[in-house]
Amino acid sequence: MDVSAPTGSIAAAPAQAIRLEGVSKTYPDGSVGVRQLDLTFAAGELTVLVGPSGCGKTTTMKMINRIIEPTTGRVLLGDDDVTDVDPVELRRRIGYVIQNVGLFPHQTVRKNIGTVPRLLGWDKRRTADRVEELLDLVGLDPAAFGDRYPHQLSGGQRQRAGVARALAADPAVLLMDEPFSAVDPIVRERLQSEFLRLQETVRKTIVFVTHDIEEAVRLGDRIAVMSQGGKVEQFAPPAELLGSPATPFVADFVGADRGLKRLAVTGIDMADLEQPPVVHADDDVRAARAVLERAGARWAVVLDDQDRLNGWISTERATGSGTVREAGRRMDAWVPIDASLKTAFSTMLQLEAGWVAVLDGERFCGVLTPESLHAALRRSIEGSVPEVAGAAHL
Repeated sequence: MDVSAPTGSIAAAPAQAIRLEGVSKTYPDGSVGVRQLDLTFAAGELTVLVGPSGCGKTTTMKMINRIIEPTTGRVLLGDDDVTDVDPVELRRRIGYVIQNVGLFPHQTVRKNIGTVPRLLGWDKRRTADRVEELLDLVGLDPAAFGDRYPHQLSGGQRQRAGVARALAADPAVLLMDEPFSAVDPIVRERLQSEFLRLQETVRKTIVFVTHDIEEAVRLGDRIAVMSQGGKVEQFAPPAELLGSPATPFVADFVGADRGLKRLAVTGIDMADLEQPPVVHADDDVRAARAVLERAGARWAVVLDDQDRLNGWISTERATGSGTVREAGRRMDAWVPIDASLKTAFSTMLQLEAGWVAVLDGERFCGVLTPESLHAALRRSIEGSVPEVAGAAHL
């Protein structure tokens, strides 16, 4: 990849896969940091390395950019063996974000972000344009934050600046070593959301290290769970990992509440939805009661004249005269079709609702009840195929 070529846009550089072939690291005292890793990090995906302290997560990451040299095996970036590339040149091709950010305290945010482009010999105009573009992308107003120094930023703002600096030369690969662990939980969740949005735009090949399974499940396209000695216990998408832990170690690490965690990575399928009786807001209330009686139901969804969700009506309120609009009740328990089952479940609990409506834009699709939500989760688990034999179901 020619990193000095004009970028043209934030995601100009094509993502590249990373392959670890028989990679291990043994230290002079005989201790094993990583043992015979064979892994492929797919191009354009975010892969998470997760596990307890000392299991080799950071060692694995640092062997990719040769901060640590592997003892055996080879690391391929695209088709290039990284051991055949000058280490300094290699690191300029790979973005790197660490826990404590590592911004230069004596330089402004703009100067920090422009560090690698300047080292690569970019001209001032091109560097300045890139810095402005990235500040905007990571949510830092250039006018407000560009000329500040790191000590004038909050922890979350420093993390954003660190991500922008890592992306400055448009690397094909981004390495992230527990980048959000030093901020408080509220800021951390916000940063995770913003980073997912950012990845939708840049689509880099990202290797992300964390010890937090919640963070791994939320961010990762695939997760490698590592145990002591650098052994990979399971390498799978989040839903599969939670639904079919491959070993007792994985089951223990992801936790007994893995069914609840799985809700966060299981989307809503149209097949999961129940179809209750439907009436319209301008219908006569007596007609609505007749619909309920024919269906043998205690409540119906109320739509407006354009079939948008208006509310709901129960048999107890479908009495007397007037319109459904007058007798019906407001419906606040709803989620978009692209929400997770966790979002639906949380909405149900928060609003103390017996069901939650699902909308595609403004179009009513159906409802999720506790029963259908549980059935959807069970189907997603039963549809998982464990990557390693011996997986235990939830």
